[in-house]
Amino acid sequence: MHRDMVEWRGQNPPPGTIMIISDQVNGDFSWDLARLQQRTRYGLFLAYSMKQCNDYLLVYFANCRWEQLLEEEEGGAPPVVVAGGELSSAAMFYCKSCNFNCQSLKKFKNHLSSYKHGMEDAITPPVTKFLFATKSWARSYPASPEHATAKIHVLWDMNDCPIPEGYDARQVRPSIERAFKERGYSGPVSITAYADQKETPVHHLLALSSSGVDFAHTLPWVHYSRMITDFEIWTRDNPAPASVMIISDEVASSKSRSKIICLKLQKFNYNCFLAYSVRPSETPLLVTSAEWLWESLLAVSEIRRHILHKCSESERVVASTGMFCCKLCFCDCKSLDAFNKHLSCKLHTKEEHRMLSHTQSFRRSLRQFKISKYHDRVGCPPKTKRMRKAPRKGFLPRPLRFTRG
Repeated sequence: MHRDMVEWRGQNPPPGTIMIISDQVNGDFSWDLARLQQRTRYGLFLAYSMKQCNDYLLVYFANCRWEQLLEEEEGGAPPVVVAGGELSSAAMFYCKSCNFNCQSLKKFKNHLSSYKHGMEDAITPPVTKFLFATKSWARSYPASPEHATAKIHVLWDMNDCPIPEGYDARQVRPSIERAFKERGYSGPVSITAYADQKETPVHHLLALSSSGVDFAHTLPWVHYSRMITDFEIWTRDNPAPASVMIISDEVASSKSRSKIICLKLQKFNYNCFLAYSVRPSETPLLVTSAEWLWESLLAVSEIRRHILHKCSESERVVASTGMFCCKLCFCDCKSLDAFNKHLSCKLHTKEEHRMLSHTQSFRRSLRQFKISKYHDRVGCPPKTKRMRKAPRKGFLPRPLRFTRG
């Protein structure tokens, strides 16, 4: 079914609509289809009999139960019957084992009961291994005319892809823009760097902001949610065609981290770029027009500068043109001094403590829930008083202690 769908897509370019009636649209099937949909967008409809697809990788126009779909509307037209009592049909009948097709049901049944079909099935059993259509796709393409001059927004995870030691941070933006131009993209570029900015060296903040890089202060446990929220806001304010670049190991390698971006790319004509410090072991869910290793993108070996402390004075004299935003308090600052002042104020410290407390409470609750589920699964409650407290207080049984007899 998947192979036929891929073949049909190749013969019928969009606009078009595809309906899939199956309970098997999950796993590898939905992953490959999600990548196909990012490249060529069709209207998708799904009908299922047992359970709805729950990996949420695909954008559907409709998603309904098979029985519901078959419910005959009151006053509906009866089926057309021709002489002989058979339903009128222009349908084709295919035997995939023998590469046989016909339009006669009787002829089709005769073929399925024939010696030739039985021999073919025995000699050449059907292929059960899933054949991906997109894993062999290239990861670098020249710019299309509609994206060549469109806006480009860069979301940079500074934890996954930090500035290399000894690298002049003022060269980050020129390096990224040069990589775009080499592939035919000349549109305006905006860059937002995400990290706990209290941990970012001041000379990096000064150097990057002098080149127009914006900063977003986040904490590890809200890091990706803030990045994805900003991505959605940016796409809302900047309709397609446009391009987005994600500089992150997590987004490149994690299907769960890239789901929302994948859904957006299926719905609208956005272009995607990826950069990462370590090449993912698996093909990313996101279909890209270009991918880079972080250090090769920066061309470290070619434009490495003197140790940063030697040029720090020249960096300080350049006025900041980037914006500074605290994603915890949703506070925007136009200068580094104002930003640092905000990060050290009581209001911000209180918000950080509140978020930390909430995260720790959530982790405790999750631990207690897992312990409770374990007791339910093994079918017996904890026998000791201490173990009975486990679902409530998060205790685990002490390790067994062996003593000499």
